[in-house]
Amino acid sequence: MAADVTKVVDALKKRKFDAYYVATAKDAVAKALELIPAKSSVSWGGSVSIQQCGLLDAVKAGDYVLIDRDKANTPQEKADMMRKGLTADTFLTSFNAVSEDGILLNIDGNGNRVSAIAFGAKSVVAIVGINKLVPTEADLEKRALSVAAPLNAKRLGKATPEDICAIFVKTRMSMIPGRIKIILVGEELGY
Repeated sequence: MAADVTKVVDALKKRKFDAYYVATAKDAVAKALELIPAKSSVSWGGSVSIQQCGLLDAVKAGDYVLIDRDKANTPQEKADMMRKGLTADTFLTSFNAVSEDGILLNIDGNGNRVSAIAFGAKSVVAIVGINKLVPTEADLEKRALSVAAPLNAKRLGKATPEDICAIFVKTRMSMIPGRIKIILVGEELGY
């Protein structure tokens, strides 16, 4: 049975996240752009969701200062850009799983994405497809390990999902109310 998205949004808000529900990926991009101040610095982690919905293309075409690790010419330059991205004004991402009671989970390989979410960036804007909702906190890790990790490992050319499952971060509440903004989309996005 599908989750009642109104209850999920309310649960996220009770945990001091800003939370929104939109029907389509196109609506998600429009909402995300409303939340990102013009001329602010913007970075992102490896997220299929923000690519699929078109948010990265929209940000790249917008009036922002981009910290784009994919523009790096060397591994060291890429690592330096990833570190700089941790302190961006806005960090764009998704979550591997969200429980119906508003708990978030991400599994990361390098730690840049979870570091930016946990503390680094001034603002986090996450676009989360409806496919990432799970009933309970106990289901978060199961979904991340059985669905997201294998697909991401394949996408990244890794031998096994364990090769990208170095760091697990569960976010139960935003200590700075509204710092983490979650746009829940009524369509499937990402893994």
